[in-house]
Amino acid sequence: MAFVGGVEKEFLSRPIGRRVTVVGLGHFGGGIGAARFLARLGARVTVTDLKDEAALAASIEKLSGLDIRYRLGGHDPDDFLSADLVCASPAVPRSAPLMVRARAAGVPITSEIRLFLAVCPATRTIGVTGSNGKTTTTSLFGSILAEARVPHHVGGNIGRSLVEDASAIAPTDLVVLELSSFQLEDLDGAGFSPDIAVVTNVVPNHLDRHGTLDAYVDAKRTIVRHQTRDGVAVLWADDPIVATFGGAGEGRATWFTDGALDSSLDGVCVRGGVARHEARGRSVDLFPIEAVRLPGAFNLRNALAAAAAGLAAGVTPAAIARGVERFRGVPHRLELVAEAAGVRWINDSKATTPEAAALALGALEARVVLIAGGYDKKVPLDAIAAAAARHCRSAILVGETAPIIRAALERAGSGDRALSAATLEEAVDLARSRAEPGDVVLLSPGCASYDMFSNFEERGDRFRALTNAAAARMAAPSPPEVGEASRR
Repeated sequence: MAFVGGVEKEFLSRPIGRRVTVVGLGHFGGGIGAARFLARLGARVTVTDLKDEAALAASIEKLSGLDIRYRLGGHDPDDFLSADLVCASPAVPRSAPLMVRARAAGVPITSEIRLFLAVCPATRTIGVTGSNGKTTTTSLFGSILAEARVPHHVGGNIGRSLVEDASAIAPTDLVVLELSSFQLEDLDGAGFSPDIAVVTNVVPNHLDRHGTLDAYVDAKRTIVRHQTRDGVAVLWADDPIVATFGGAGEGRATWFTDGALDSSLDGVCVRGGVARHEARGRSVDLFPIEAVRLPGAFNLRNALAAAAAGLAAGVTPAAIARGVERFRGVPHRLELVAEAAGVRWINDSKATTPEAAALALGALEARVVLIAGGYDKKVPLDAIAAAAARHCRSAILVGETAPIIRAALERAGSGDRALSAATLEEAVDLARSRAEPGDVVLLSPGCASYDMFSNFEERGDRFRALTNAAAARMAAPSPPEVGEASRR
């Protein structure tokens, strides 16, 4: 693993009593892990976040007992300018005014992922990115490594910080990191790419942050840009953007596709209903495609990507087959949460792009009552409308993007299917009244959650709780008609 981390290693060589400002505590693992790690090293840690104490109560509880100072509900410039180190969440733009001022004042800036890489003793890392599918692919790859009995550690954008686990990682262990475009943008300045880089797909996303599609694609390209000749780039052959990543670094490319693979390429493909590795005129069967227990062609591609990464890491075909067959998915990704009165309720809260929602709709062999909408990331939402027009009985729209999706549905000639709800609670009640036996009620927002929830997990958890209550009401026997009880 070629990561030096000069700024990080200099600070960590003598952390006691030095001032660190952690910017962006959030609800995921990164900010919490960084604050806890630095405080336990003896640094004087200040945590600052635009959210207030009430909104961050659960995260603050995870830091109880540590000597940490909090500046919540806003930022104080002095916390940036007088720090010896600023550790910022990747979600905090490096172009934010206080970040620019800190950098101009000579304050070094790092992040949780860079701190981890600076202390991680492992010699090989596997990174997974993509607009959609990266969490499932990362988790599926972890399943393959578990079946192969390969010591490994999974973290990164998947929600688990590994920085506190670094001392328990052996040099021969594999480290598997889900990497977002924000994290990759941050790592580009450090000149880091993982030894094995997996790219599931690239479609427009986070344009509210990156500004243009070209900038977003360039951030994603970081995952291969700094690879050496020993590196391997695992790329989706059918994605026109991902296909250009093959020459972006010095690593060799291997490919995956759910169709046939060009004979000149090395990779994983599907022939005769079987996933196969083909290279240099030789072919090895890996697993039958029905071994993939998750719905949708996109989940087959996720399995093919994980299999190709497994081969690059030296895993046997038998272990790959076992890992794929035994994997049952992850929460908030086409997760069946309830079934009652012939209606299935599925939580796909992780679908935070229009394309992810469209793929989810296409994966379900049923009429759908869709719940969609959320925070506006300034990306086109026509993909949701087009898929809803094909698959949905009704589309219940919530959040900032509700009027945008409604307009797209009207353009698609399906505006009569759109219903509006002010809250997720109201949306679930509407879905219960609209769904018929054989239908699926699907939460697949196609948008981020930040207008109504802290993150997609909170949104999915709330949907799960509401769904269980709604399903219980649907399953309850109807009250007897007036006079029926007296006739018995």
